[in-house]
Amino acid sequence: MEIKNIKGISDKREIEFNKMGIFDTADLIKCFPRRYLDLRERQHLSAVYHNDFALTVGTVVSMPQNYITARRGFVKVYCEQEGLPFTAIWFNQPYVLSKLTPGEKYLFYGRVRKSFDEISIVNPTFELLDKNYNLKGIIPQYTVKGTIPQKLMRTSARLAVNIEKPKSIIPKLLLDKYKLSDLYTAYVNVHNPKTIEDNVSASERIAIEEYFALISAFKFVKGAREQVRINKYTTTRSDINDFISHFPFEFTDGQKNALNDIYNDLSGVTIMNRLMQGDVGSGKTAVSLVAIYIAVKSGFQASMLAPTEVLAKQNYEIVKKYFPFNRVAILTGSTTKSEKNSVKKALKNGEIDVLVGTHAILQDDVEFSNLSLCVCDEQQRFGVAQRSALVNKGNIPDVLVMSATPIPRTLSLIFFGDLDITTISDKPKERIPIQTNVVKKEKYADMINYIRREVLSGKQAYFVCPKVEGDEEGEIMSVTELYDSLSERLTDVKFALLHGKMKDKEKTEVMERFKNREIDCLVSTTVIEVGIDVPNASIMVIHNAERFGLSQLHQLRGRVGRSDIKSYCFLLSDSETPTAIERLSLIASTNDGFKISEYDYDLRGGGDFLGVRQSGKLMTDLGNLKYSPGAIFTAKKISDEFFSLGLDTSIIKEVAMSKYHKLEEITMN
Repeated sequence: MEIKNIKGISDKREIEFNKMGIFDTADLIKCFPRRYLDLRERQHLSAVYHNDFALTVGTVVSMPQNYITARRGFVKVYCEQEGLPFTAIWFNQPYVLSKLTPGEKYLFYGRVRKSFDEISIVNPTFELLDKNYNLKGIIPQYTVKGTIPQKLMRTSARLAVNIEKPKSIIPKLLLDKYKLSDLYTAYVNVHNPKTIEDNVSASERIAIEEYFALISAFKFVKGAREQVRINKYTTTRSDINDFISHFPFEFTDGQKNALNDIYNDLSGVTIMNRLMQGDVGSGKTAVSLVAIYIAVKSGFQASMLAPTEVLAKQNYEIVKKYFPFNRVAILTGSTTKSEKNSVKKALKNGEIDVLVGTHAILQDDVEFSNLSLCVCDEQQRFGVAQRSALVNKGNIPDVLVMSATPIPRTLSLIFFGDLDITTISDKPKERIPIQTNVVKKEKYADMINYIRREVLSGKQAYFVCPKVEGDEEGEIMSVTELYDSLSERLTDVKFALLHGKMKDKEKTEVMERFKNREIDCLVSTTVIEVGIDVPNASIMVIHNAERFGLSQLHQLRGRVGRSDIKSYCFLLSDSETPTAIERLSLIASTNDGFKISEYDYDLRGGGDFLGVRQSGKLMTDLGNLKYSPGAIFTAKKISDEFFSLGLDTSIIKEVAMSKYHKLEEITMN
């Protein structure tokens, strides 16, 4: 049913729902609450940590006032909680002015900010605490846009569930065997739980259903891809050993094992579909070059796809270095029209052996003569559809995808179910472990002075901020503010700015200057996270480190320590919350990306790798369900058993493959 047919949704509201990607009731029931507020767990602001989130009740004691400053506008209202005064502040939300009434009690949920003389709750969601509230109730809260009120979202979602009445595609005999509850009841309990426990079990049930479909889709796809090899490689082990001898280092055992897996794949009767995952600096690129050599030496073409122009150009230089007698070309968004036409013509005529590039390679008019190997660098940045688009340019080519984002081995078997998996767990012997320190505000000046001395002696450094612009709460340092501050403070140091809003050409030029040591320090957002290799850079400073995921912190740290120079990573954070302290302490204590991923896995469950977080009594996600790793493993068991029973797969194949596009959304950041 179309969303406009639900009671209470006007034409204006329909437009706002459409902007959220919700067009019908099927879409609406998949819009799961981002959190649940348990009204029994309201907190007193005096007991809340600075910068933490809180659910609290306060009485509005003044008329809301609108303030306009040079930087932004905000609404401010004075409130009181059992004798404790506090303010509620909303940035760039002027409509709040007409929504609050002095003398009334409201339920607030938001980030608490504490200073010496004031307690504030910033950008909180709020609802009137009227007499009709069930004070023991569980209130779902949704991610909404525009002026859609939470109450309308809750009511509409409940109506949509009753209209859709979702049914399971899992055969009844397996539903009974695994004692799975009714799917319709699960959706009811997710959108209208009577207890937190109801919601938890319902979320698990829906997660099992979703993963059963997705894992089954993987099986269908993998079965379809296991095709008989057409391209026959003639490169011998002796040829490979000769090529490896040109590297200025000895391959690690992990690299040798990975290469052995790849060689066996390319020597087999079916095409290769392999994921090679390894920690930062484990030598995946070197192994991929050997795979490219096997293809080129046998007379075929190879391609190497990268997610950014900076990384593509870096890969291009590496490929040219190790293939001096082959024809290597690059194709990116900034390649001129005449150059593109020249590359496309040569590629189609078989005059190019290796094509390196970005998404520009995926364009329809890019045609290969005899493509036999596709390498996708930093696989987590590409969806399945993008990999497929590249594969379709060849005559059933072999595929090698690489990921430097370590995930637990058990989960990787599920999330990359259409691929065979190789893990490089060791690192080159010459790499010195990176020393990581958590730096508090009072030590900032000492750190800056140390970095100045190191830079003036010839080293280079990165400074990373979470965002291009600071947050409305004033808690996050923006990359532009930091650049200005550092430039004024260290006048004898050469700084440059890099962020995602810059044009690709500008970003490439900045990185080239940094790589050529024309720049001492790079002040950047996370655009440097993936694959950037500047061996002389030995210092990484990360501002607001508590705002980053553990995997992202580890990736950023991996931009240094890429040579035999002793390297340092400084994590700047003044957060006092136990979770932040524990997480940053873990990063500081180990350089093992797999250990870090296992920690996340144990702490927050498998769903965290799909962008889901759980924090205490207020469970928060980013639009996905909250579920344990057990739900994923149960789904895999059911899928394995279903295929082993020899049952009719037609219905499940239709439904599962319709969900296949969702595999593009799985990213490990």
